[in-house]
Amino acid sequence: MRSRLEHYFGFAVRGTDWRTEILAGFTTFITMAYIIFVNPAILHETGMPIAAVTAATCLCAAFGSVLMGALANYPLALAPGMGLNAYFTYTVVKAMHVPWQTALGAVFLSGVIFLVLTFTGIRQLLVSAIPHQLHAAVAGGIGLFIAFIGFRNAGIIVPNAATTVALGNLHTPFTALALFGLVLIATLQVLRVRAAMLIGVLGTMAAGLAFGQVHWSPVPYSLASLGETAFRLDLRGALHIGAAEIVFVFLFVDLFDNIGTLVAVSERAGLMTADHQIPRLNRIFFADATATIVGSLTGTSTVTSYIESSAGVAAGGRTGVTAIVTGLLFAIALFIAPLVGAIPSFATAPALILVGGLMVTGLGKIEWNEPVIAIPAFLTVTTIPLTWSIADGLSFGLTSYAALEILTGRAKRSSWMLYLLAALFLMRFFFLHHG
Repeated sequence: MRSRLEHYFGFAVRGTDWRTEILAGFTTFITMAYIIFVNPAILHETGMPIAAVTAATCLCAAFGSVLMGALANYPLALAPGMGLNAYFTYTVVKAMHVPWQTALGAVFLSGVIFLVLTFTGIRQLLVSAIPHQLHAAVAGGIGLFIAFIGFRNAGIIVPNAATTVALGNLHTPFTALALFGLVLIATLQVLRVRAAMLIGVLGTMAAGLAFGQVHWSPVPYSLASLGETAFRLDLRGALHIGAAEIVFVFLFVDLFDNIGTLVAVSERAGLMTADHQIPRLNRIFFADATATIVGSLTGTSTVTSYIESSAGVAAGGRTGVTAIVTGLLFAIALFIAPLVGAIPSFATAPALILVGGLMVTGLGKIEWNEPVIAIPAFLTVTTIPLTWSIADGLSFGLTSYAALEILTGRAKRSSWMLYLLAALFLMRFFFLHHG
């Protein structure tokens, strides 16, 4: 049985083993476990019961991650997406005064449309239309994005009215502990310790406990609370013509965030084929779309692939076992969700910073002396962290690439999907601007 599983997941081909995959799964879970508490806190502002959303968050993350690992054999974890949950709450429900039940119906419809696009091969065509020269730029831009998030979470970089950002107070215990974790993980990486990320996060948390910096306040929580949001979506309301724009935005943002994350993780894990294709793409998209549908049925916003999966890849994860382990941990969190909240951000921030550093190594593959490639690559790398959006950065890069090809007479009929995708990105900017 064990050898069959190793053969199915391709352990020998990908140069991995059970210990590495399990540690990678733990690492991914620890770096993205914050979603168990952040997502309910955001959606609770719509009037949704926080305990029910907590259970729904764990359930759909567990389902999506296990499905991704078992079906697509990719080290990619899924959970309700940050940004999309904010759009769900602050734009759709609070600004547009749409009931949360109707908003869940819109999420359901976007998931169904995703499935249709997957079965018809349209999503796969959209991914293949992205020039392979931009793959490394997407990965590098997301690396800077992750590092930026880590620096912010650690208090090393803070907002500043005059300069936008500035150096934080390094003397605060919170930031000092994050710096300790940064040094610890970096040292372990230099020593080639495979579990460097996981050991570093847990070691930093232990130091925080020793200095009294880990504050945990358990909240009332019951798995039975899931019934307060499960199957409460309003499809009839979502099908109303006024909800069309909502479905459209859910669809567009999730589509392009997924493409960016998928390309970045595949590039970092070395899972791209020789002709720059992503294997089993239809299975990856099927898992993603199905998880979104399950999320809407249980009571949460759009489910998407998480860039924190890169932490597991950096820890050596190369197969679906990594995602399955992450999913199983989310399933366990269904019953012990308050305990997971004990992991402070100063413990996970150093891992995010160094994962970001690992992801920018691929920028050397870009032909920086060729303007038609270098300019879109530069725009991609810089706009992902500066706009705080993977989708926006990918939009700038791909649209500029298509524009340069057309303006310099390099446009080819065979690249029609590239130009269509650029047009869709422009439409996305228009809809987001007016959303």
